[in-house]
Amino acid sequence: MNIRMNKFLRRFRKEEKGSVYLIEFVIMAPLLFMTFFFGFELSMHSIRQMQLDRGLEVTTREVRLNTSVQFTHDALKSAICANSGGLADCEDNLRLEMIPTNPRTFASLPSDADCINTAQPVTPVRGWSLGQQHELMLLRACYQFVPLWNNIGLGSVLDTNDGSDDGYAKMVSISAFVQEPR
Repeated sequence: MNIRMNKFLRRFRKEEKGSVYLIEFVIMAPLLFMTFFFGFELSMHSIRQMQLDRGLEVTTREVRLNTSVQFTHDALKSAICANSGGLADCEDNLRLEMIPTNPRTFASLPSDADCINTAQPVTPVRGWSLGQQHELMLLRACYQFVPLWNNIGLGSVLDTNDGSDDGYAKMVSISAFVQEPR
């Protein structure tokens, strides 16, 4: 058995007919793998974004319908994480901003989302007000996550937190609601 295997391997090593295909493989294999990594990272990003959007929408619906309950920042954060369906380290990597807004003189939230920078101490809660009945509220959730492949495909171009090199990317979800009367 070993003699036949050695003969076959010797013959295979001396054969030169397939060397042209080796060049094509060397050129095309990295492109195929890059496409695979990009697609997989995109699907994981979409799943995380959908989970964050769902968690935020379900939680804002609870807040809108339960006006008599005074929700705290930590309670809302916990509710969003519970309703999201399993975002990794959600309690530590989620930052919320909620401000009242006048619909007649609409002033949006600042364009730069304030996410947690894990390399620095946590900054205090920014723009937090519980709002009153019939008041339009804007709630923005910023979630940080570690991409599956930081330097390959989509992971290398995802929006990072303030340009820092801590390896985290961020995603933002915004919800608007009006407090229902009691």
